[in-house]
Amino acid sequence: MLPKIDPTTTRSWEKLLLLSQESKSTISELFLQDSERLSKFTRDLESIHFDFSKNNVSEEVLNALNELAIECKLPDAIEAMFKGDKINETENRSVLHTELRSADTNSKHSDIITAELRKIEVFSKKIIEGDWKGYTGKKITDVVNVGIGGSDLGPKMITNTLQPYWKSVTPHFVSNVDAQQLVEELEGLNPETTLFIIASKTFTTQETMTNAMSAREWFLKNGGALKNVSNHFVAVSTNEEAVLDFGINSENMFMFWDWVGGRYSLWSAIGLIIACTVGYSRFEELLRGAERMDDHFRTSSISDNIPAMSALIGIWYNNFLNYDSYAILPYDHRLRFLPSYLQQADMESNGKSTDRNGQPVSYATGPVIWGEPGTNGQHAFYQLIHQGTRIIPCDFIASAKPGHDYADHHNKLLANFLAQPEALMKGRTLKEVEQELKDKTKEEAEALAPFKVFEGNRPSTSILMDELTPFNLGMLTAFYEHRIFVQGVIWNIFSFDQWGVELGKQLAKPILSEIQNNLSGDHDQSTHNLLNKIQGIRR
Repeated sequence: MLPKIDPTTTRSWEKLLLLSQESKSTISELFLQDSERLSKFTRDLESIHFDFSKNNVSEEVLNALNELAIECKLPDAIEAMFKGDKINETENRSVLHTELRSADTNSKHSDIITAELRKIEVFSKKIIEGDWKGYTGKKITDVVNVGIGGSDLGPKMITNTLQPYWKSVTPHFVSNVDAQQLVEELEGLNPETTLFIIASKTFTTQETMTNAMSAREWFLKNGGALKNVSNHFVAVSTNEEAVLDFGINSENMFMFWDWVGGRYSLWSAIGLIIACTVGYSRFEELLRGAERMDDHFRTSSISDNIPAMSALIGIWYNNFLNYDSYAILPYDHRLRFLPSYLQQADMESNGKSTDRNGQPVSYATGPVIWGEPGTNGQHAFYQLIHQGTRIIPCDFIASAKPGHDYADHHNKLLANFLAQPEALMKGRTLKEVEQELKDKTKEEAEALAPFKVFEGNRPSTSILMDELTPFNLGMLTAFYEHRIFVQGVIWNIFSFDQWGVELGKQLAKPILSEIQNNLSGDHDQSTHNLLNKIQGIRR
């Protein structure tokens, strides 16, 4: 059981409210006031450096945030998760995705996890080495993962990030029930050399199973037969009966369990496509990296705990400074899917308005997560981050070493990675602008100067890896998972359910029947009108 403490009733919350109302120093002034600020606000774990020093957080505020974590019994909550307590109370489930990446052979589910990992290892080796043949005897060249949500976003992010490690097959991902995505991904593929992984815990998810049936239809229309389905389709599911009905051999069904939440499942057999693409040894390195972050998170004091520090700074912004947006800005093209992965991981976890006592919350919970890779974002939305009326805390992420041989490109990328947080913090004063415009006439300078002033004092965190390896990617991904967990604990909400997505699914079922049968149901005026418009256009 998790503690059920309303954070607003704690002494530290009151202290933080007072601190937020006092006159605050700018980030640049905080550096001037404390010569040791850098050492106090930076942390290293293995080969990842976390620099929190450019955040608008004083040492006094950070200490109060640490006190808040203690009052909300964060250490107890961390231990409850790792021990397997049923902290997902609304679904009566444990939350043990961390156990999937633990090398501890004495852990609660070690035997079944090890067995499944060995199965993944054997299967992925067959795919990569060409021992698994299609129905005409040809080796598999393309693997299509059919899933949605956690069965898509996590594996897609990891697989694409590890592109330099790809072996002999090309991965593809289909998630949207909009068939346009399926059409585009299947374009140019050969059914004789294509393998589909159908990833659905229940094997009933509407979007996934619609795509799965259409993928099977494509296979059958292009030379395959029903008896060949087992050569080209495997499943990650818990519903053996439905898997068998689809035509997949039970030996080619991979398992994961109800104590593994969908958006935390890439470490399980849901990550099968990762192993098939980069090889099992690299997949295992990913697990070991996550395990290293898990060990740090579980054993470190709150003041030295990297995910906790990041989460608590986010609490300060979200609940006391009213910064309700959070940008993830990876300066690495390989991490281009990280923002969308974190959108689900964070917003589906902490987008809640009911606390663990079943009462409405009276404070802000999850922020809006968004972002794009640098330097693309600089030519798109950085204008708003630098000079807009909203303050948007940012995470900048980069690797010192590139994954390619174009050194000049990477030098320029890193120059921007360093320059943007500095510019956000420092800004540009009117005096500096006037000096820059000294060659213009007085009238021209006075007219232009206000538009070139940057307020500065915009917060950011910089995360620097030595290089983007599977191990470091595992650490980075687990860092964000634990950050989300910490914030859920402080906000006194259940982070591992997602009841908010259910109503739309329920309402879609009768509407689908009405669309298919040209019927008119009982809806609000707007929905009724839109339904009629659709039916009228399609007659």
